[in-house]
Amino acid sequence: MRRVPVVVGAVVLALVMAAAGLFTGIAWENNRAEARSHEPTPVDIGFAQDMAVHHDQAILMGNTLDGGVAPDVRGFADRITATQTAEAATMRGWLDWFGLPLTSDHPMAWMHPGGHDHEAPPNDDEPPMPGLASTDELARLDDARGTAAEILFLQLMIRHHRGGIEMATAAQNADTASPATKRLALAMITEQGDEIGQMTLLLRVRDATP
Repeated sequence: MRRVPVVVGAVVLALVMAAAGLFTGIAWENNRAEARSHEPTPVDIGFAQDMAVHHDQAILMGNTLDGGVAPDVRGFADRITATQTAEAATMRGWLDWFGLPLTSDHPMAWMHPGGHDHEAPPNDDEPPMPGLASTDELARLDDARGTAAEILFLQLMIRHHRGGIEMATAAQNADTASPATKRLALAMITEQGDEIGQMTLLLRVRDATP
């Protein structure tokens, strides 16, 4: 009986975070008039395409996490899923509005304008974007239960967020990025940095580290 308020609280928290993501989307949509004054740059396009895909994996991890984990971790996973679902929808809506592809044929090219990184032979040991979990890690998360699932989820999500912050920082610092892109990137840096701190504390409670 005592679990009901906790579950309700987690649902309310997820709804609040979804609303926060929606307001971020509205803010970006309100910059359409501003965007009309110039064509989107490769940074604007690449950031939206790649970060939406990057968000997809965070959403997948949140949905993969065992439903029987502790309420604090379950609620946190739901919160991340709600926020990143809203942000991914915003970025894809922007791309669709401009009539642009939703994914890139050359992920991360916008972070490496010279293109030199793409001339090197592919390395199967490196993820296509910073912080992404491997197929094997996602399979382990799917199989994990209890405290083991909580720890693995938090560790993978902290690494995922660090990769997202790396991408958002590159966009926020890019001279050619539009003001709307810079604002969204800065919001992600702040949001995900705060979440990394909270997840680190959740790991410490479980005698684990990032």
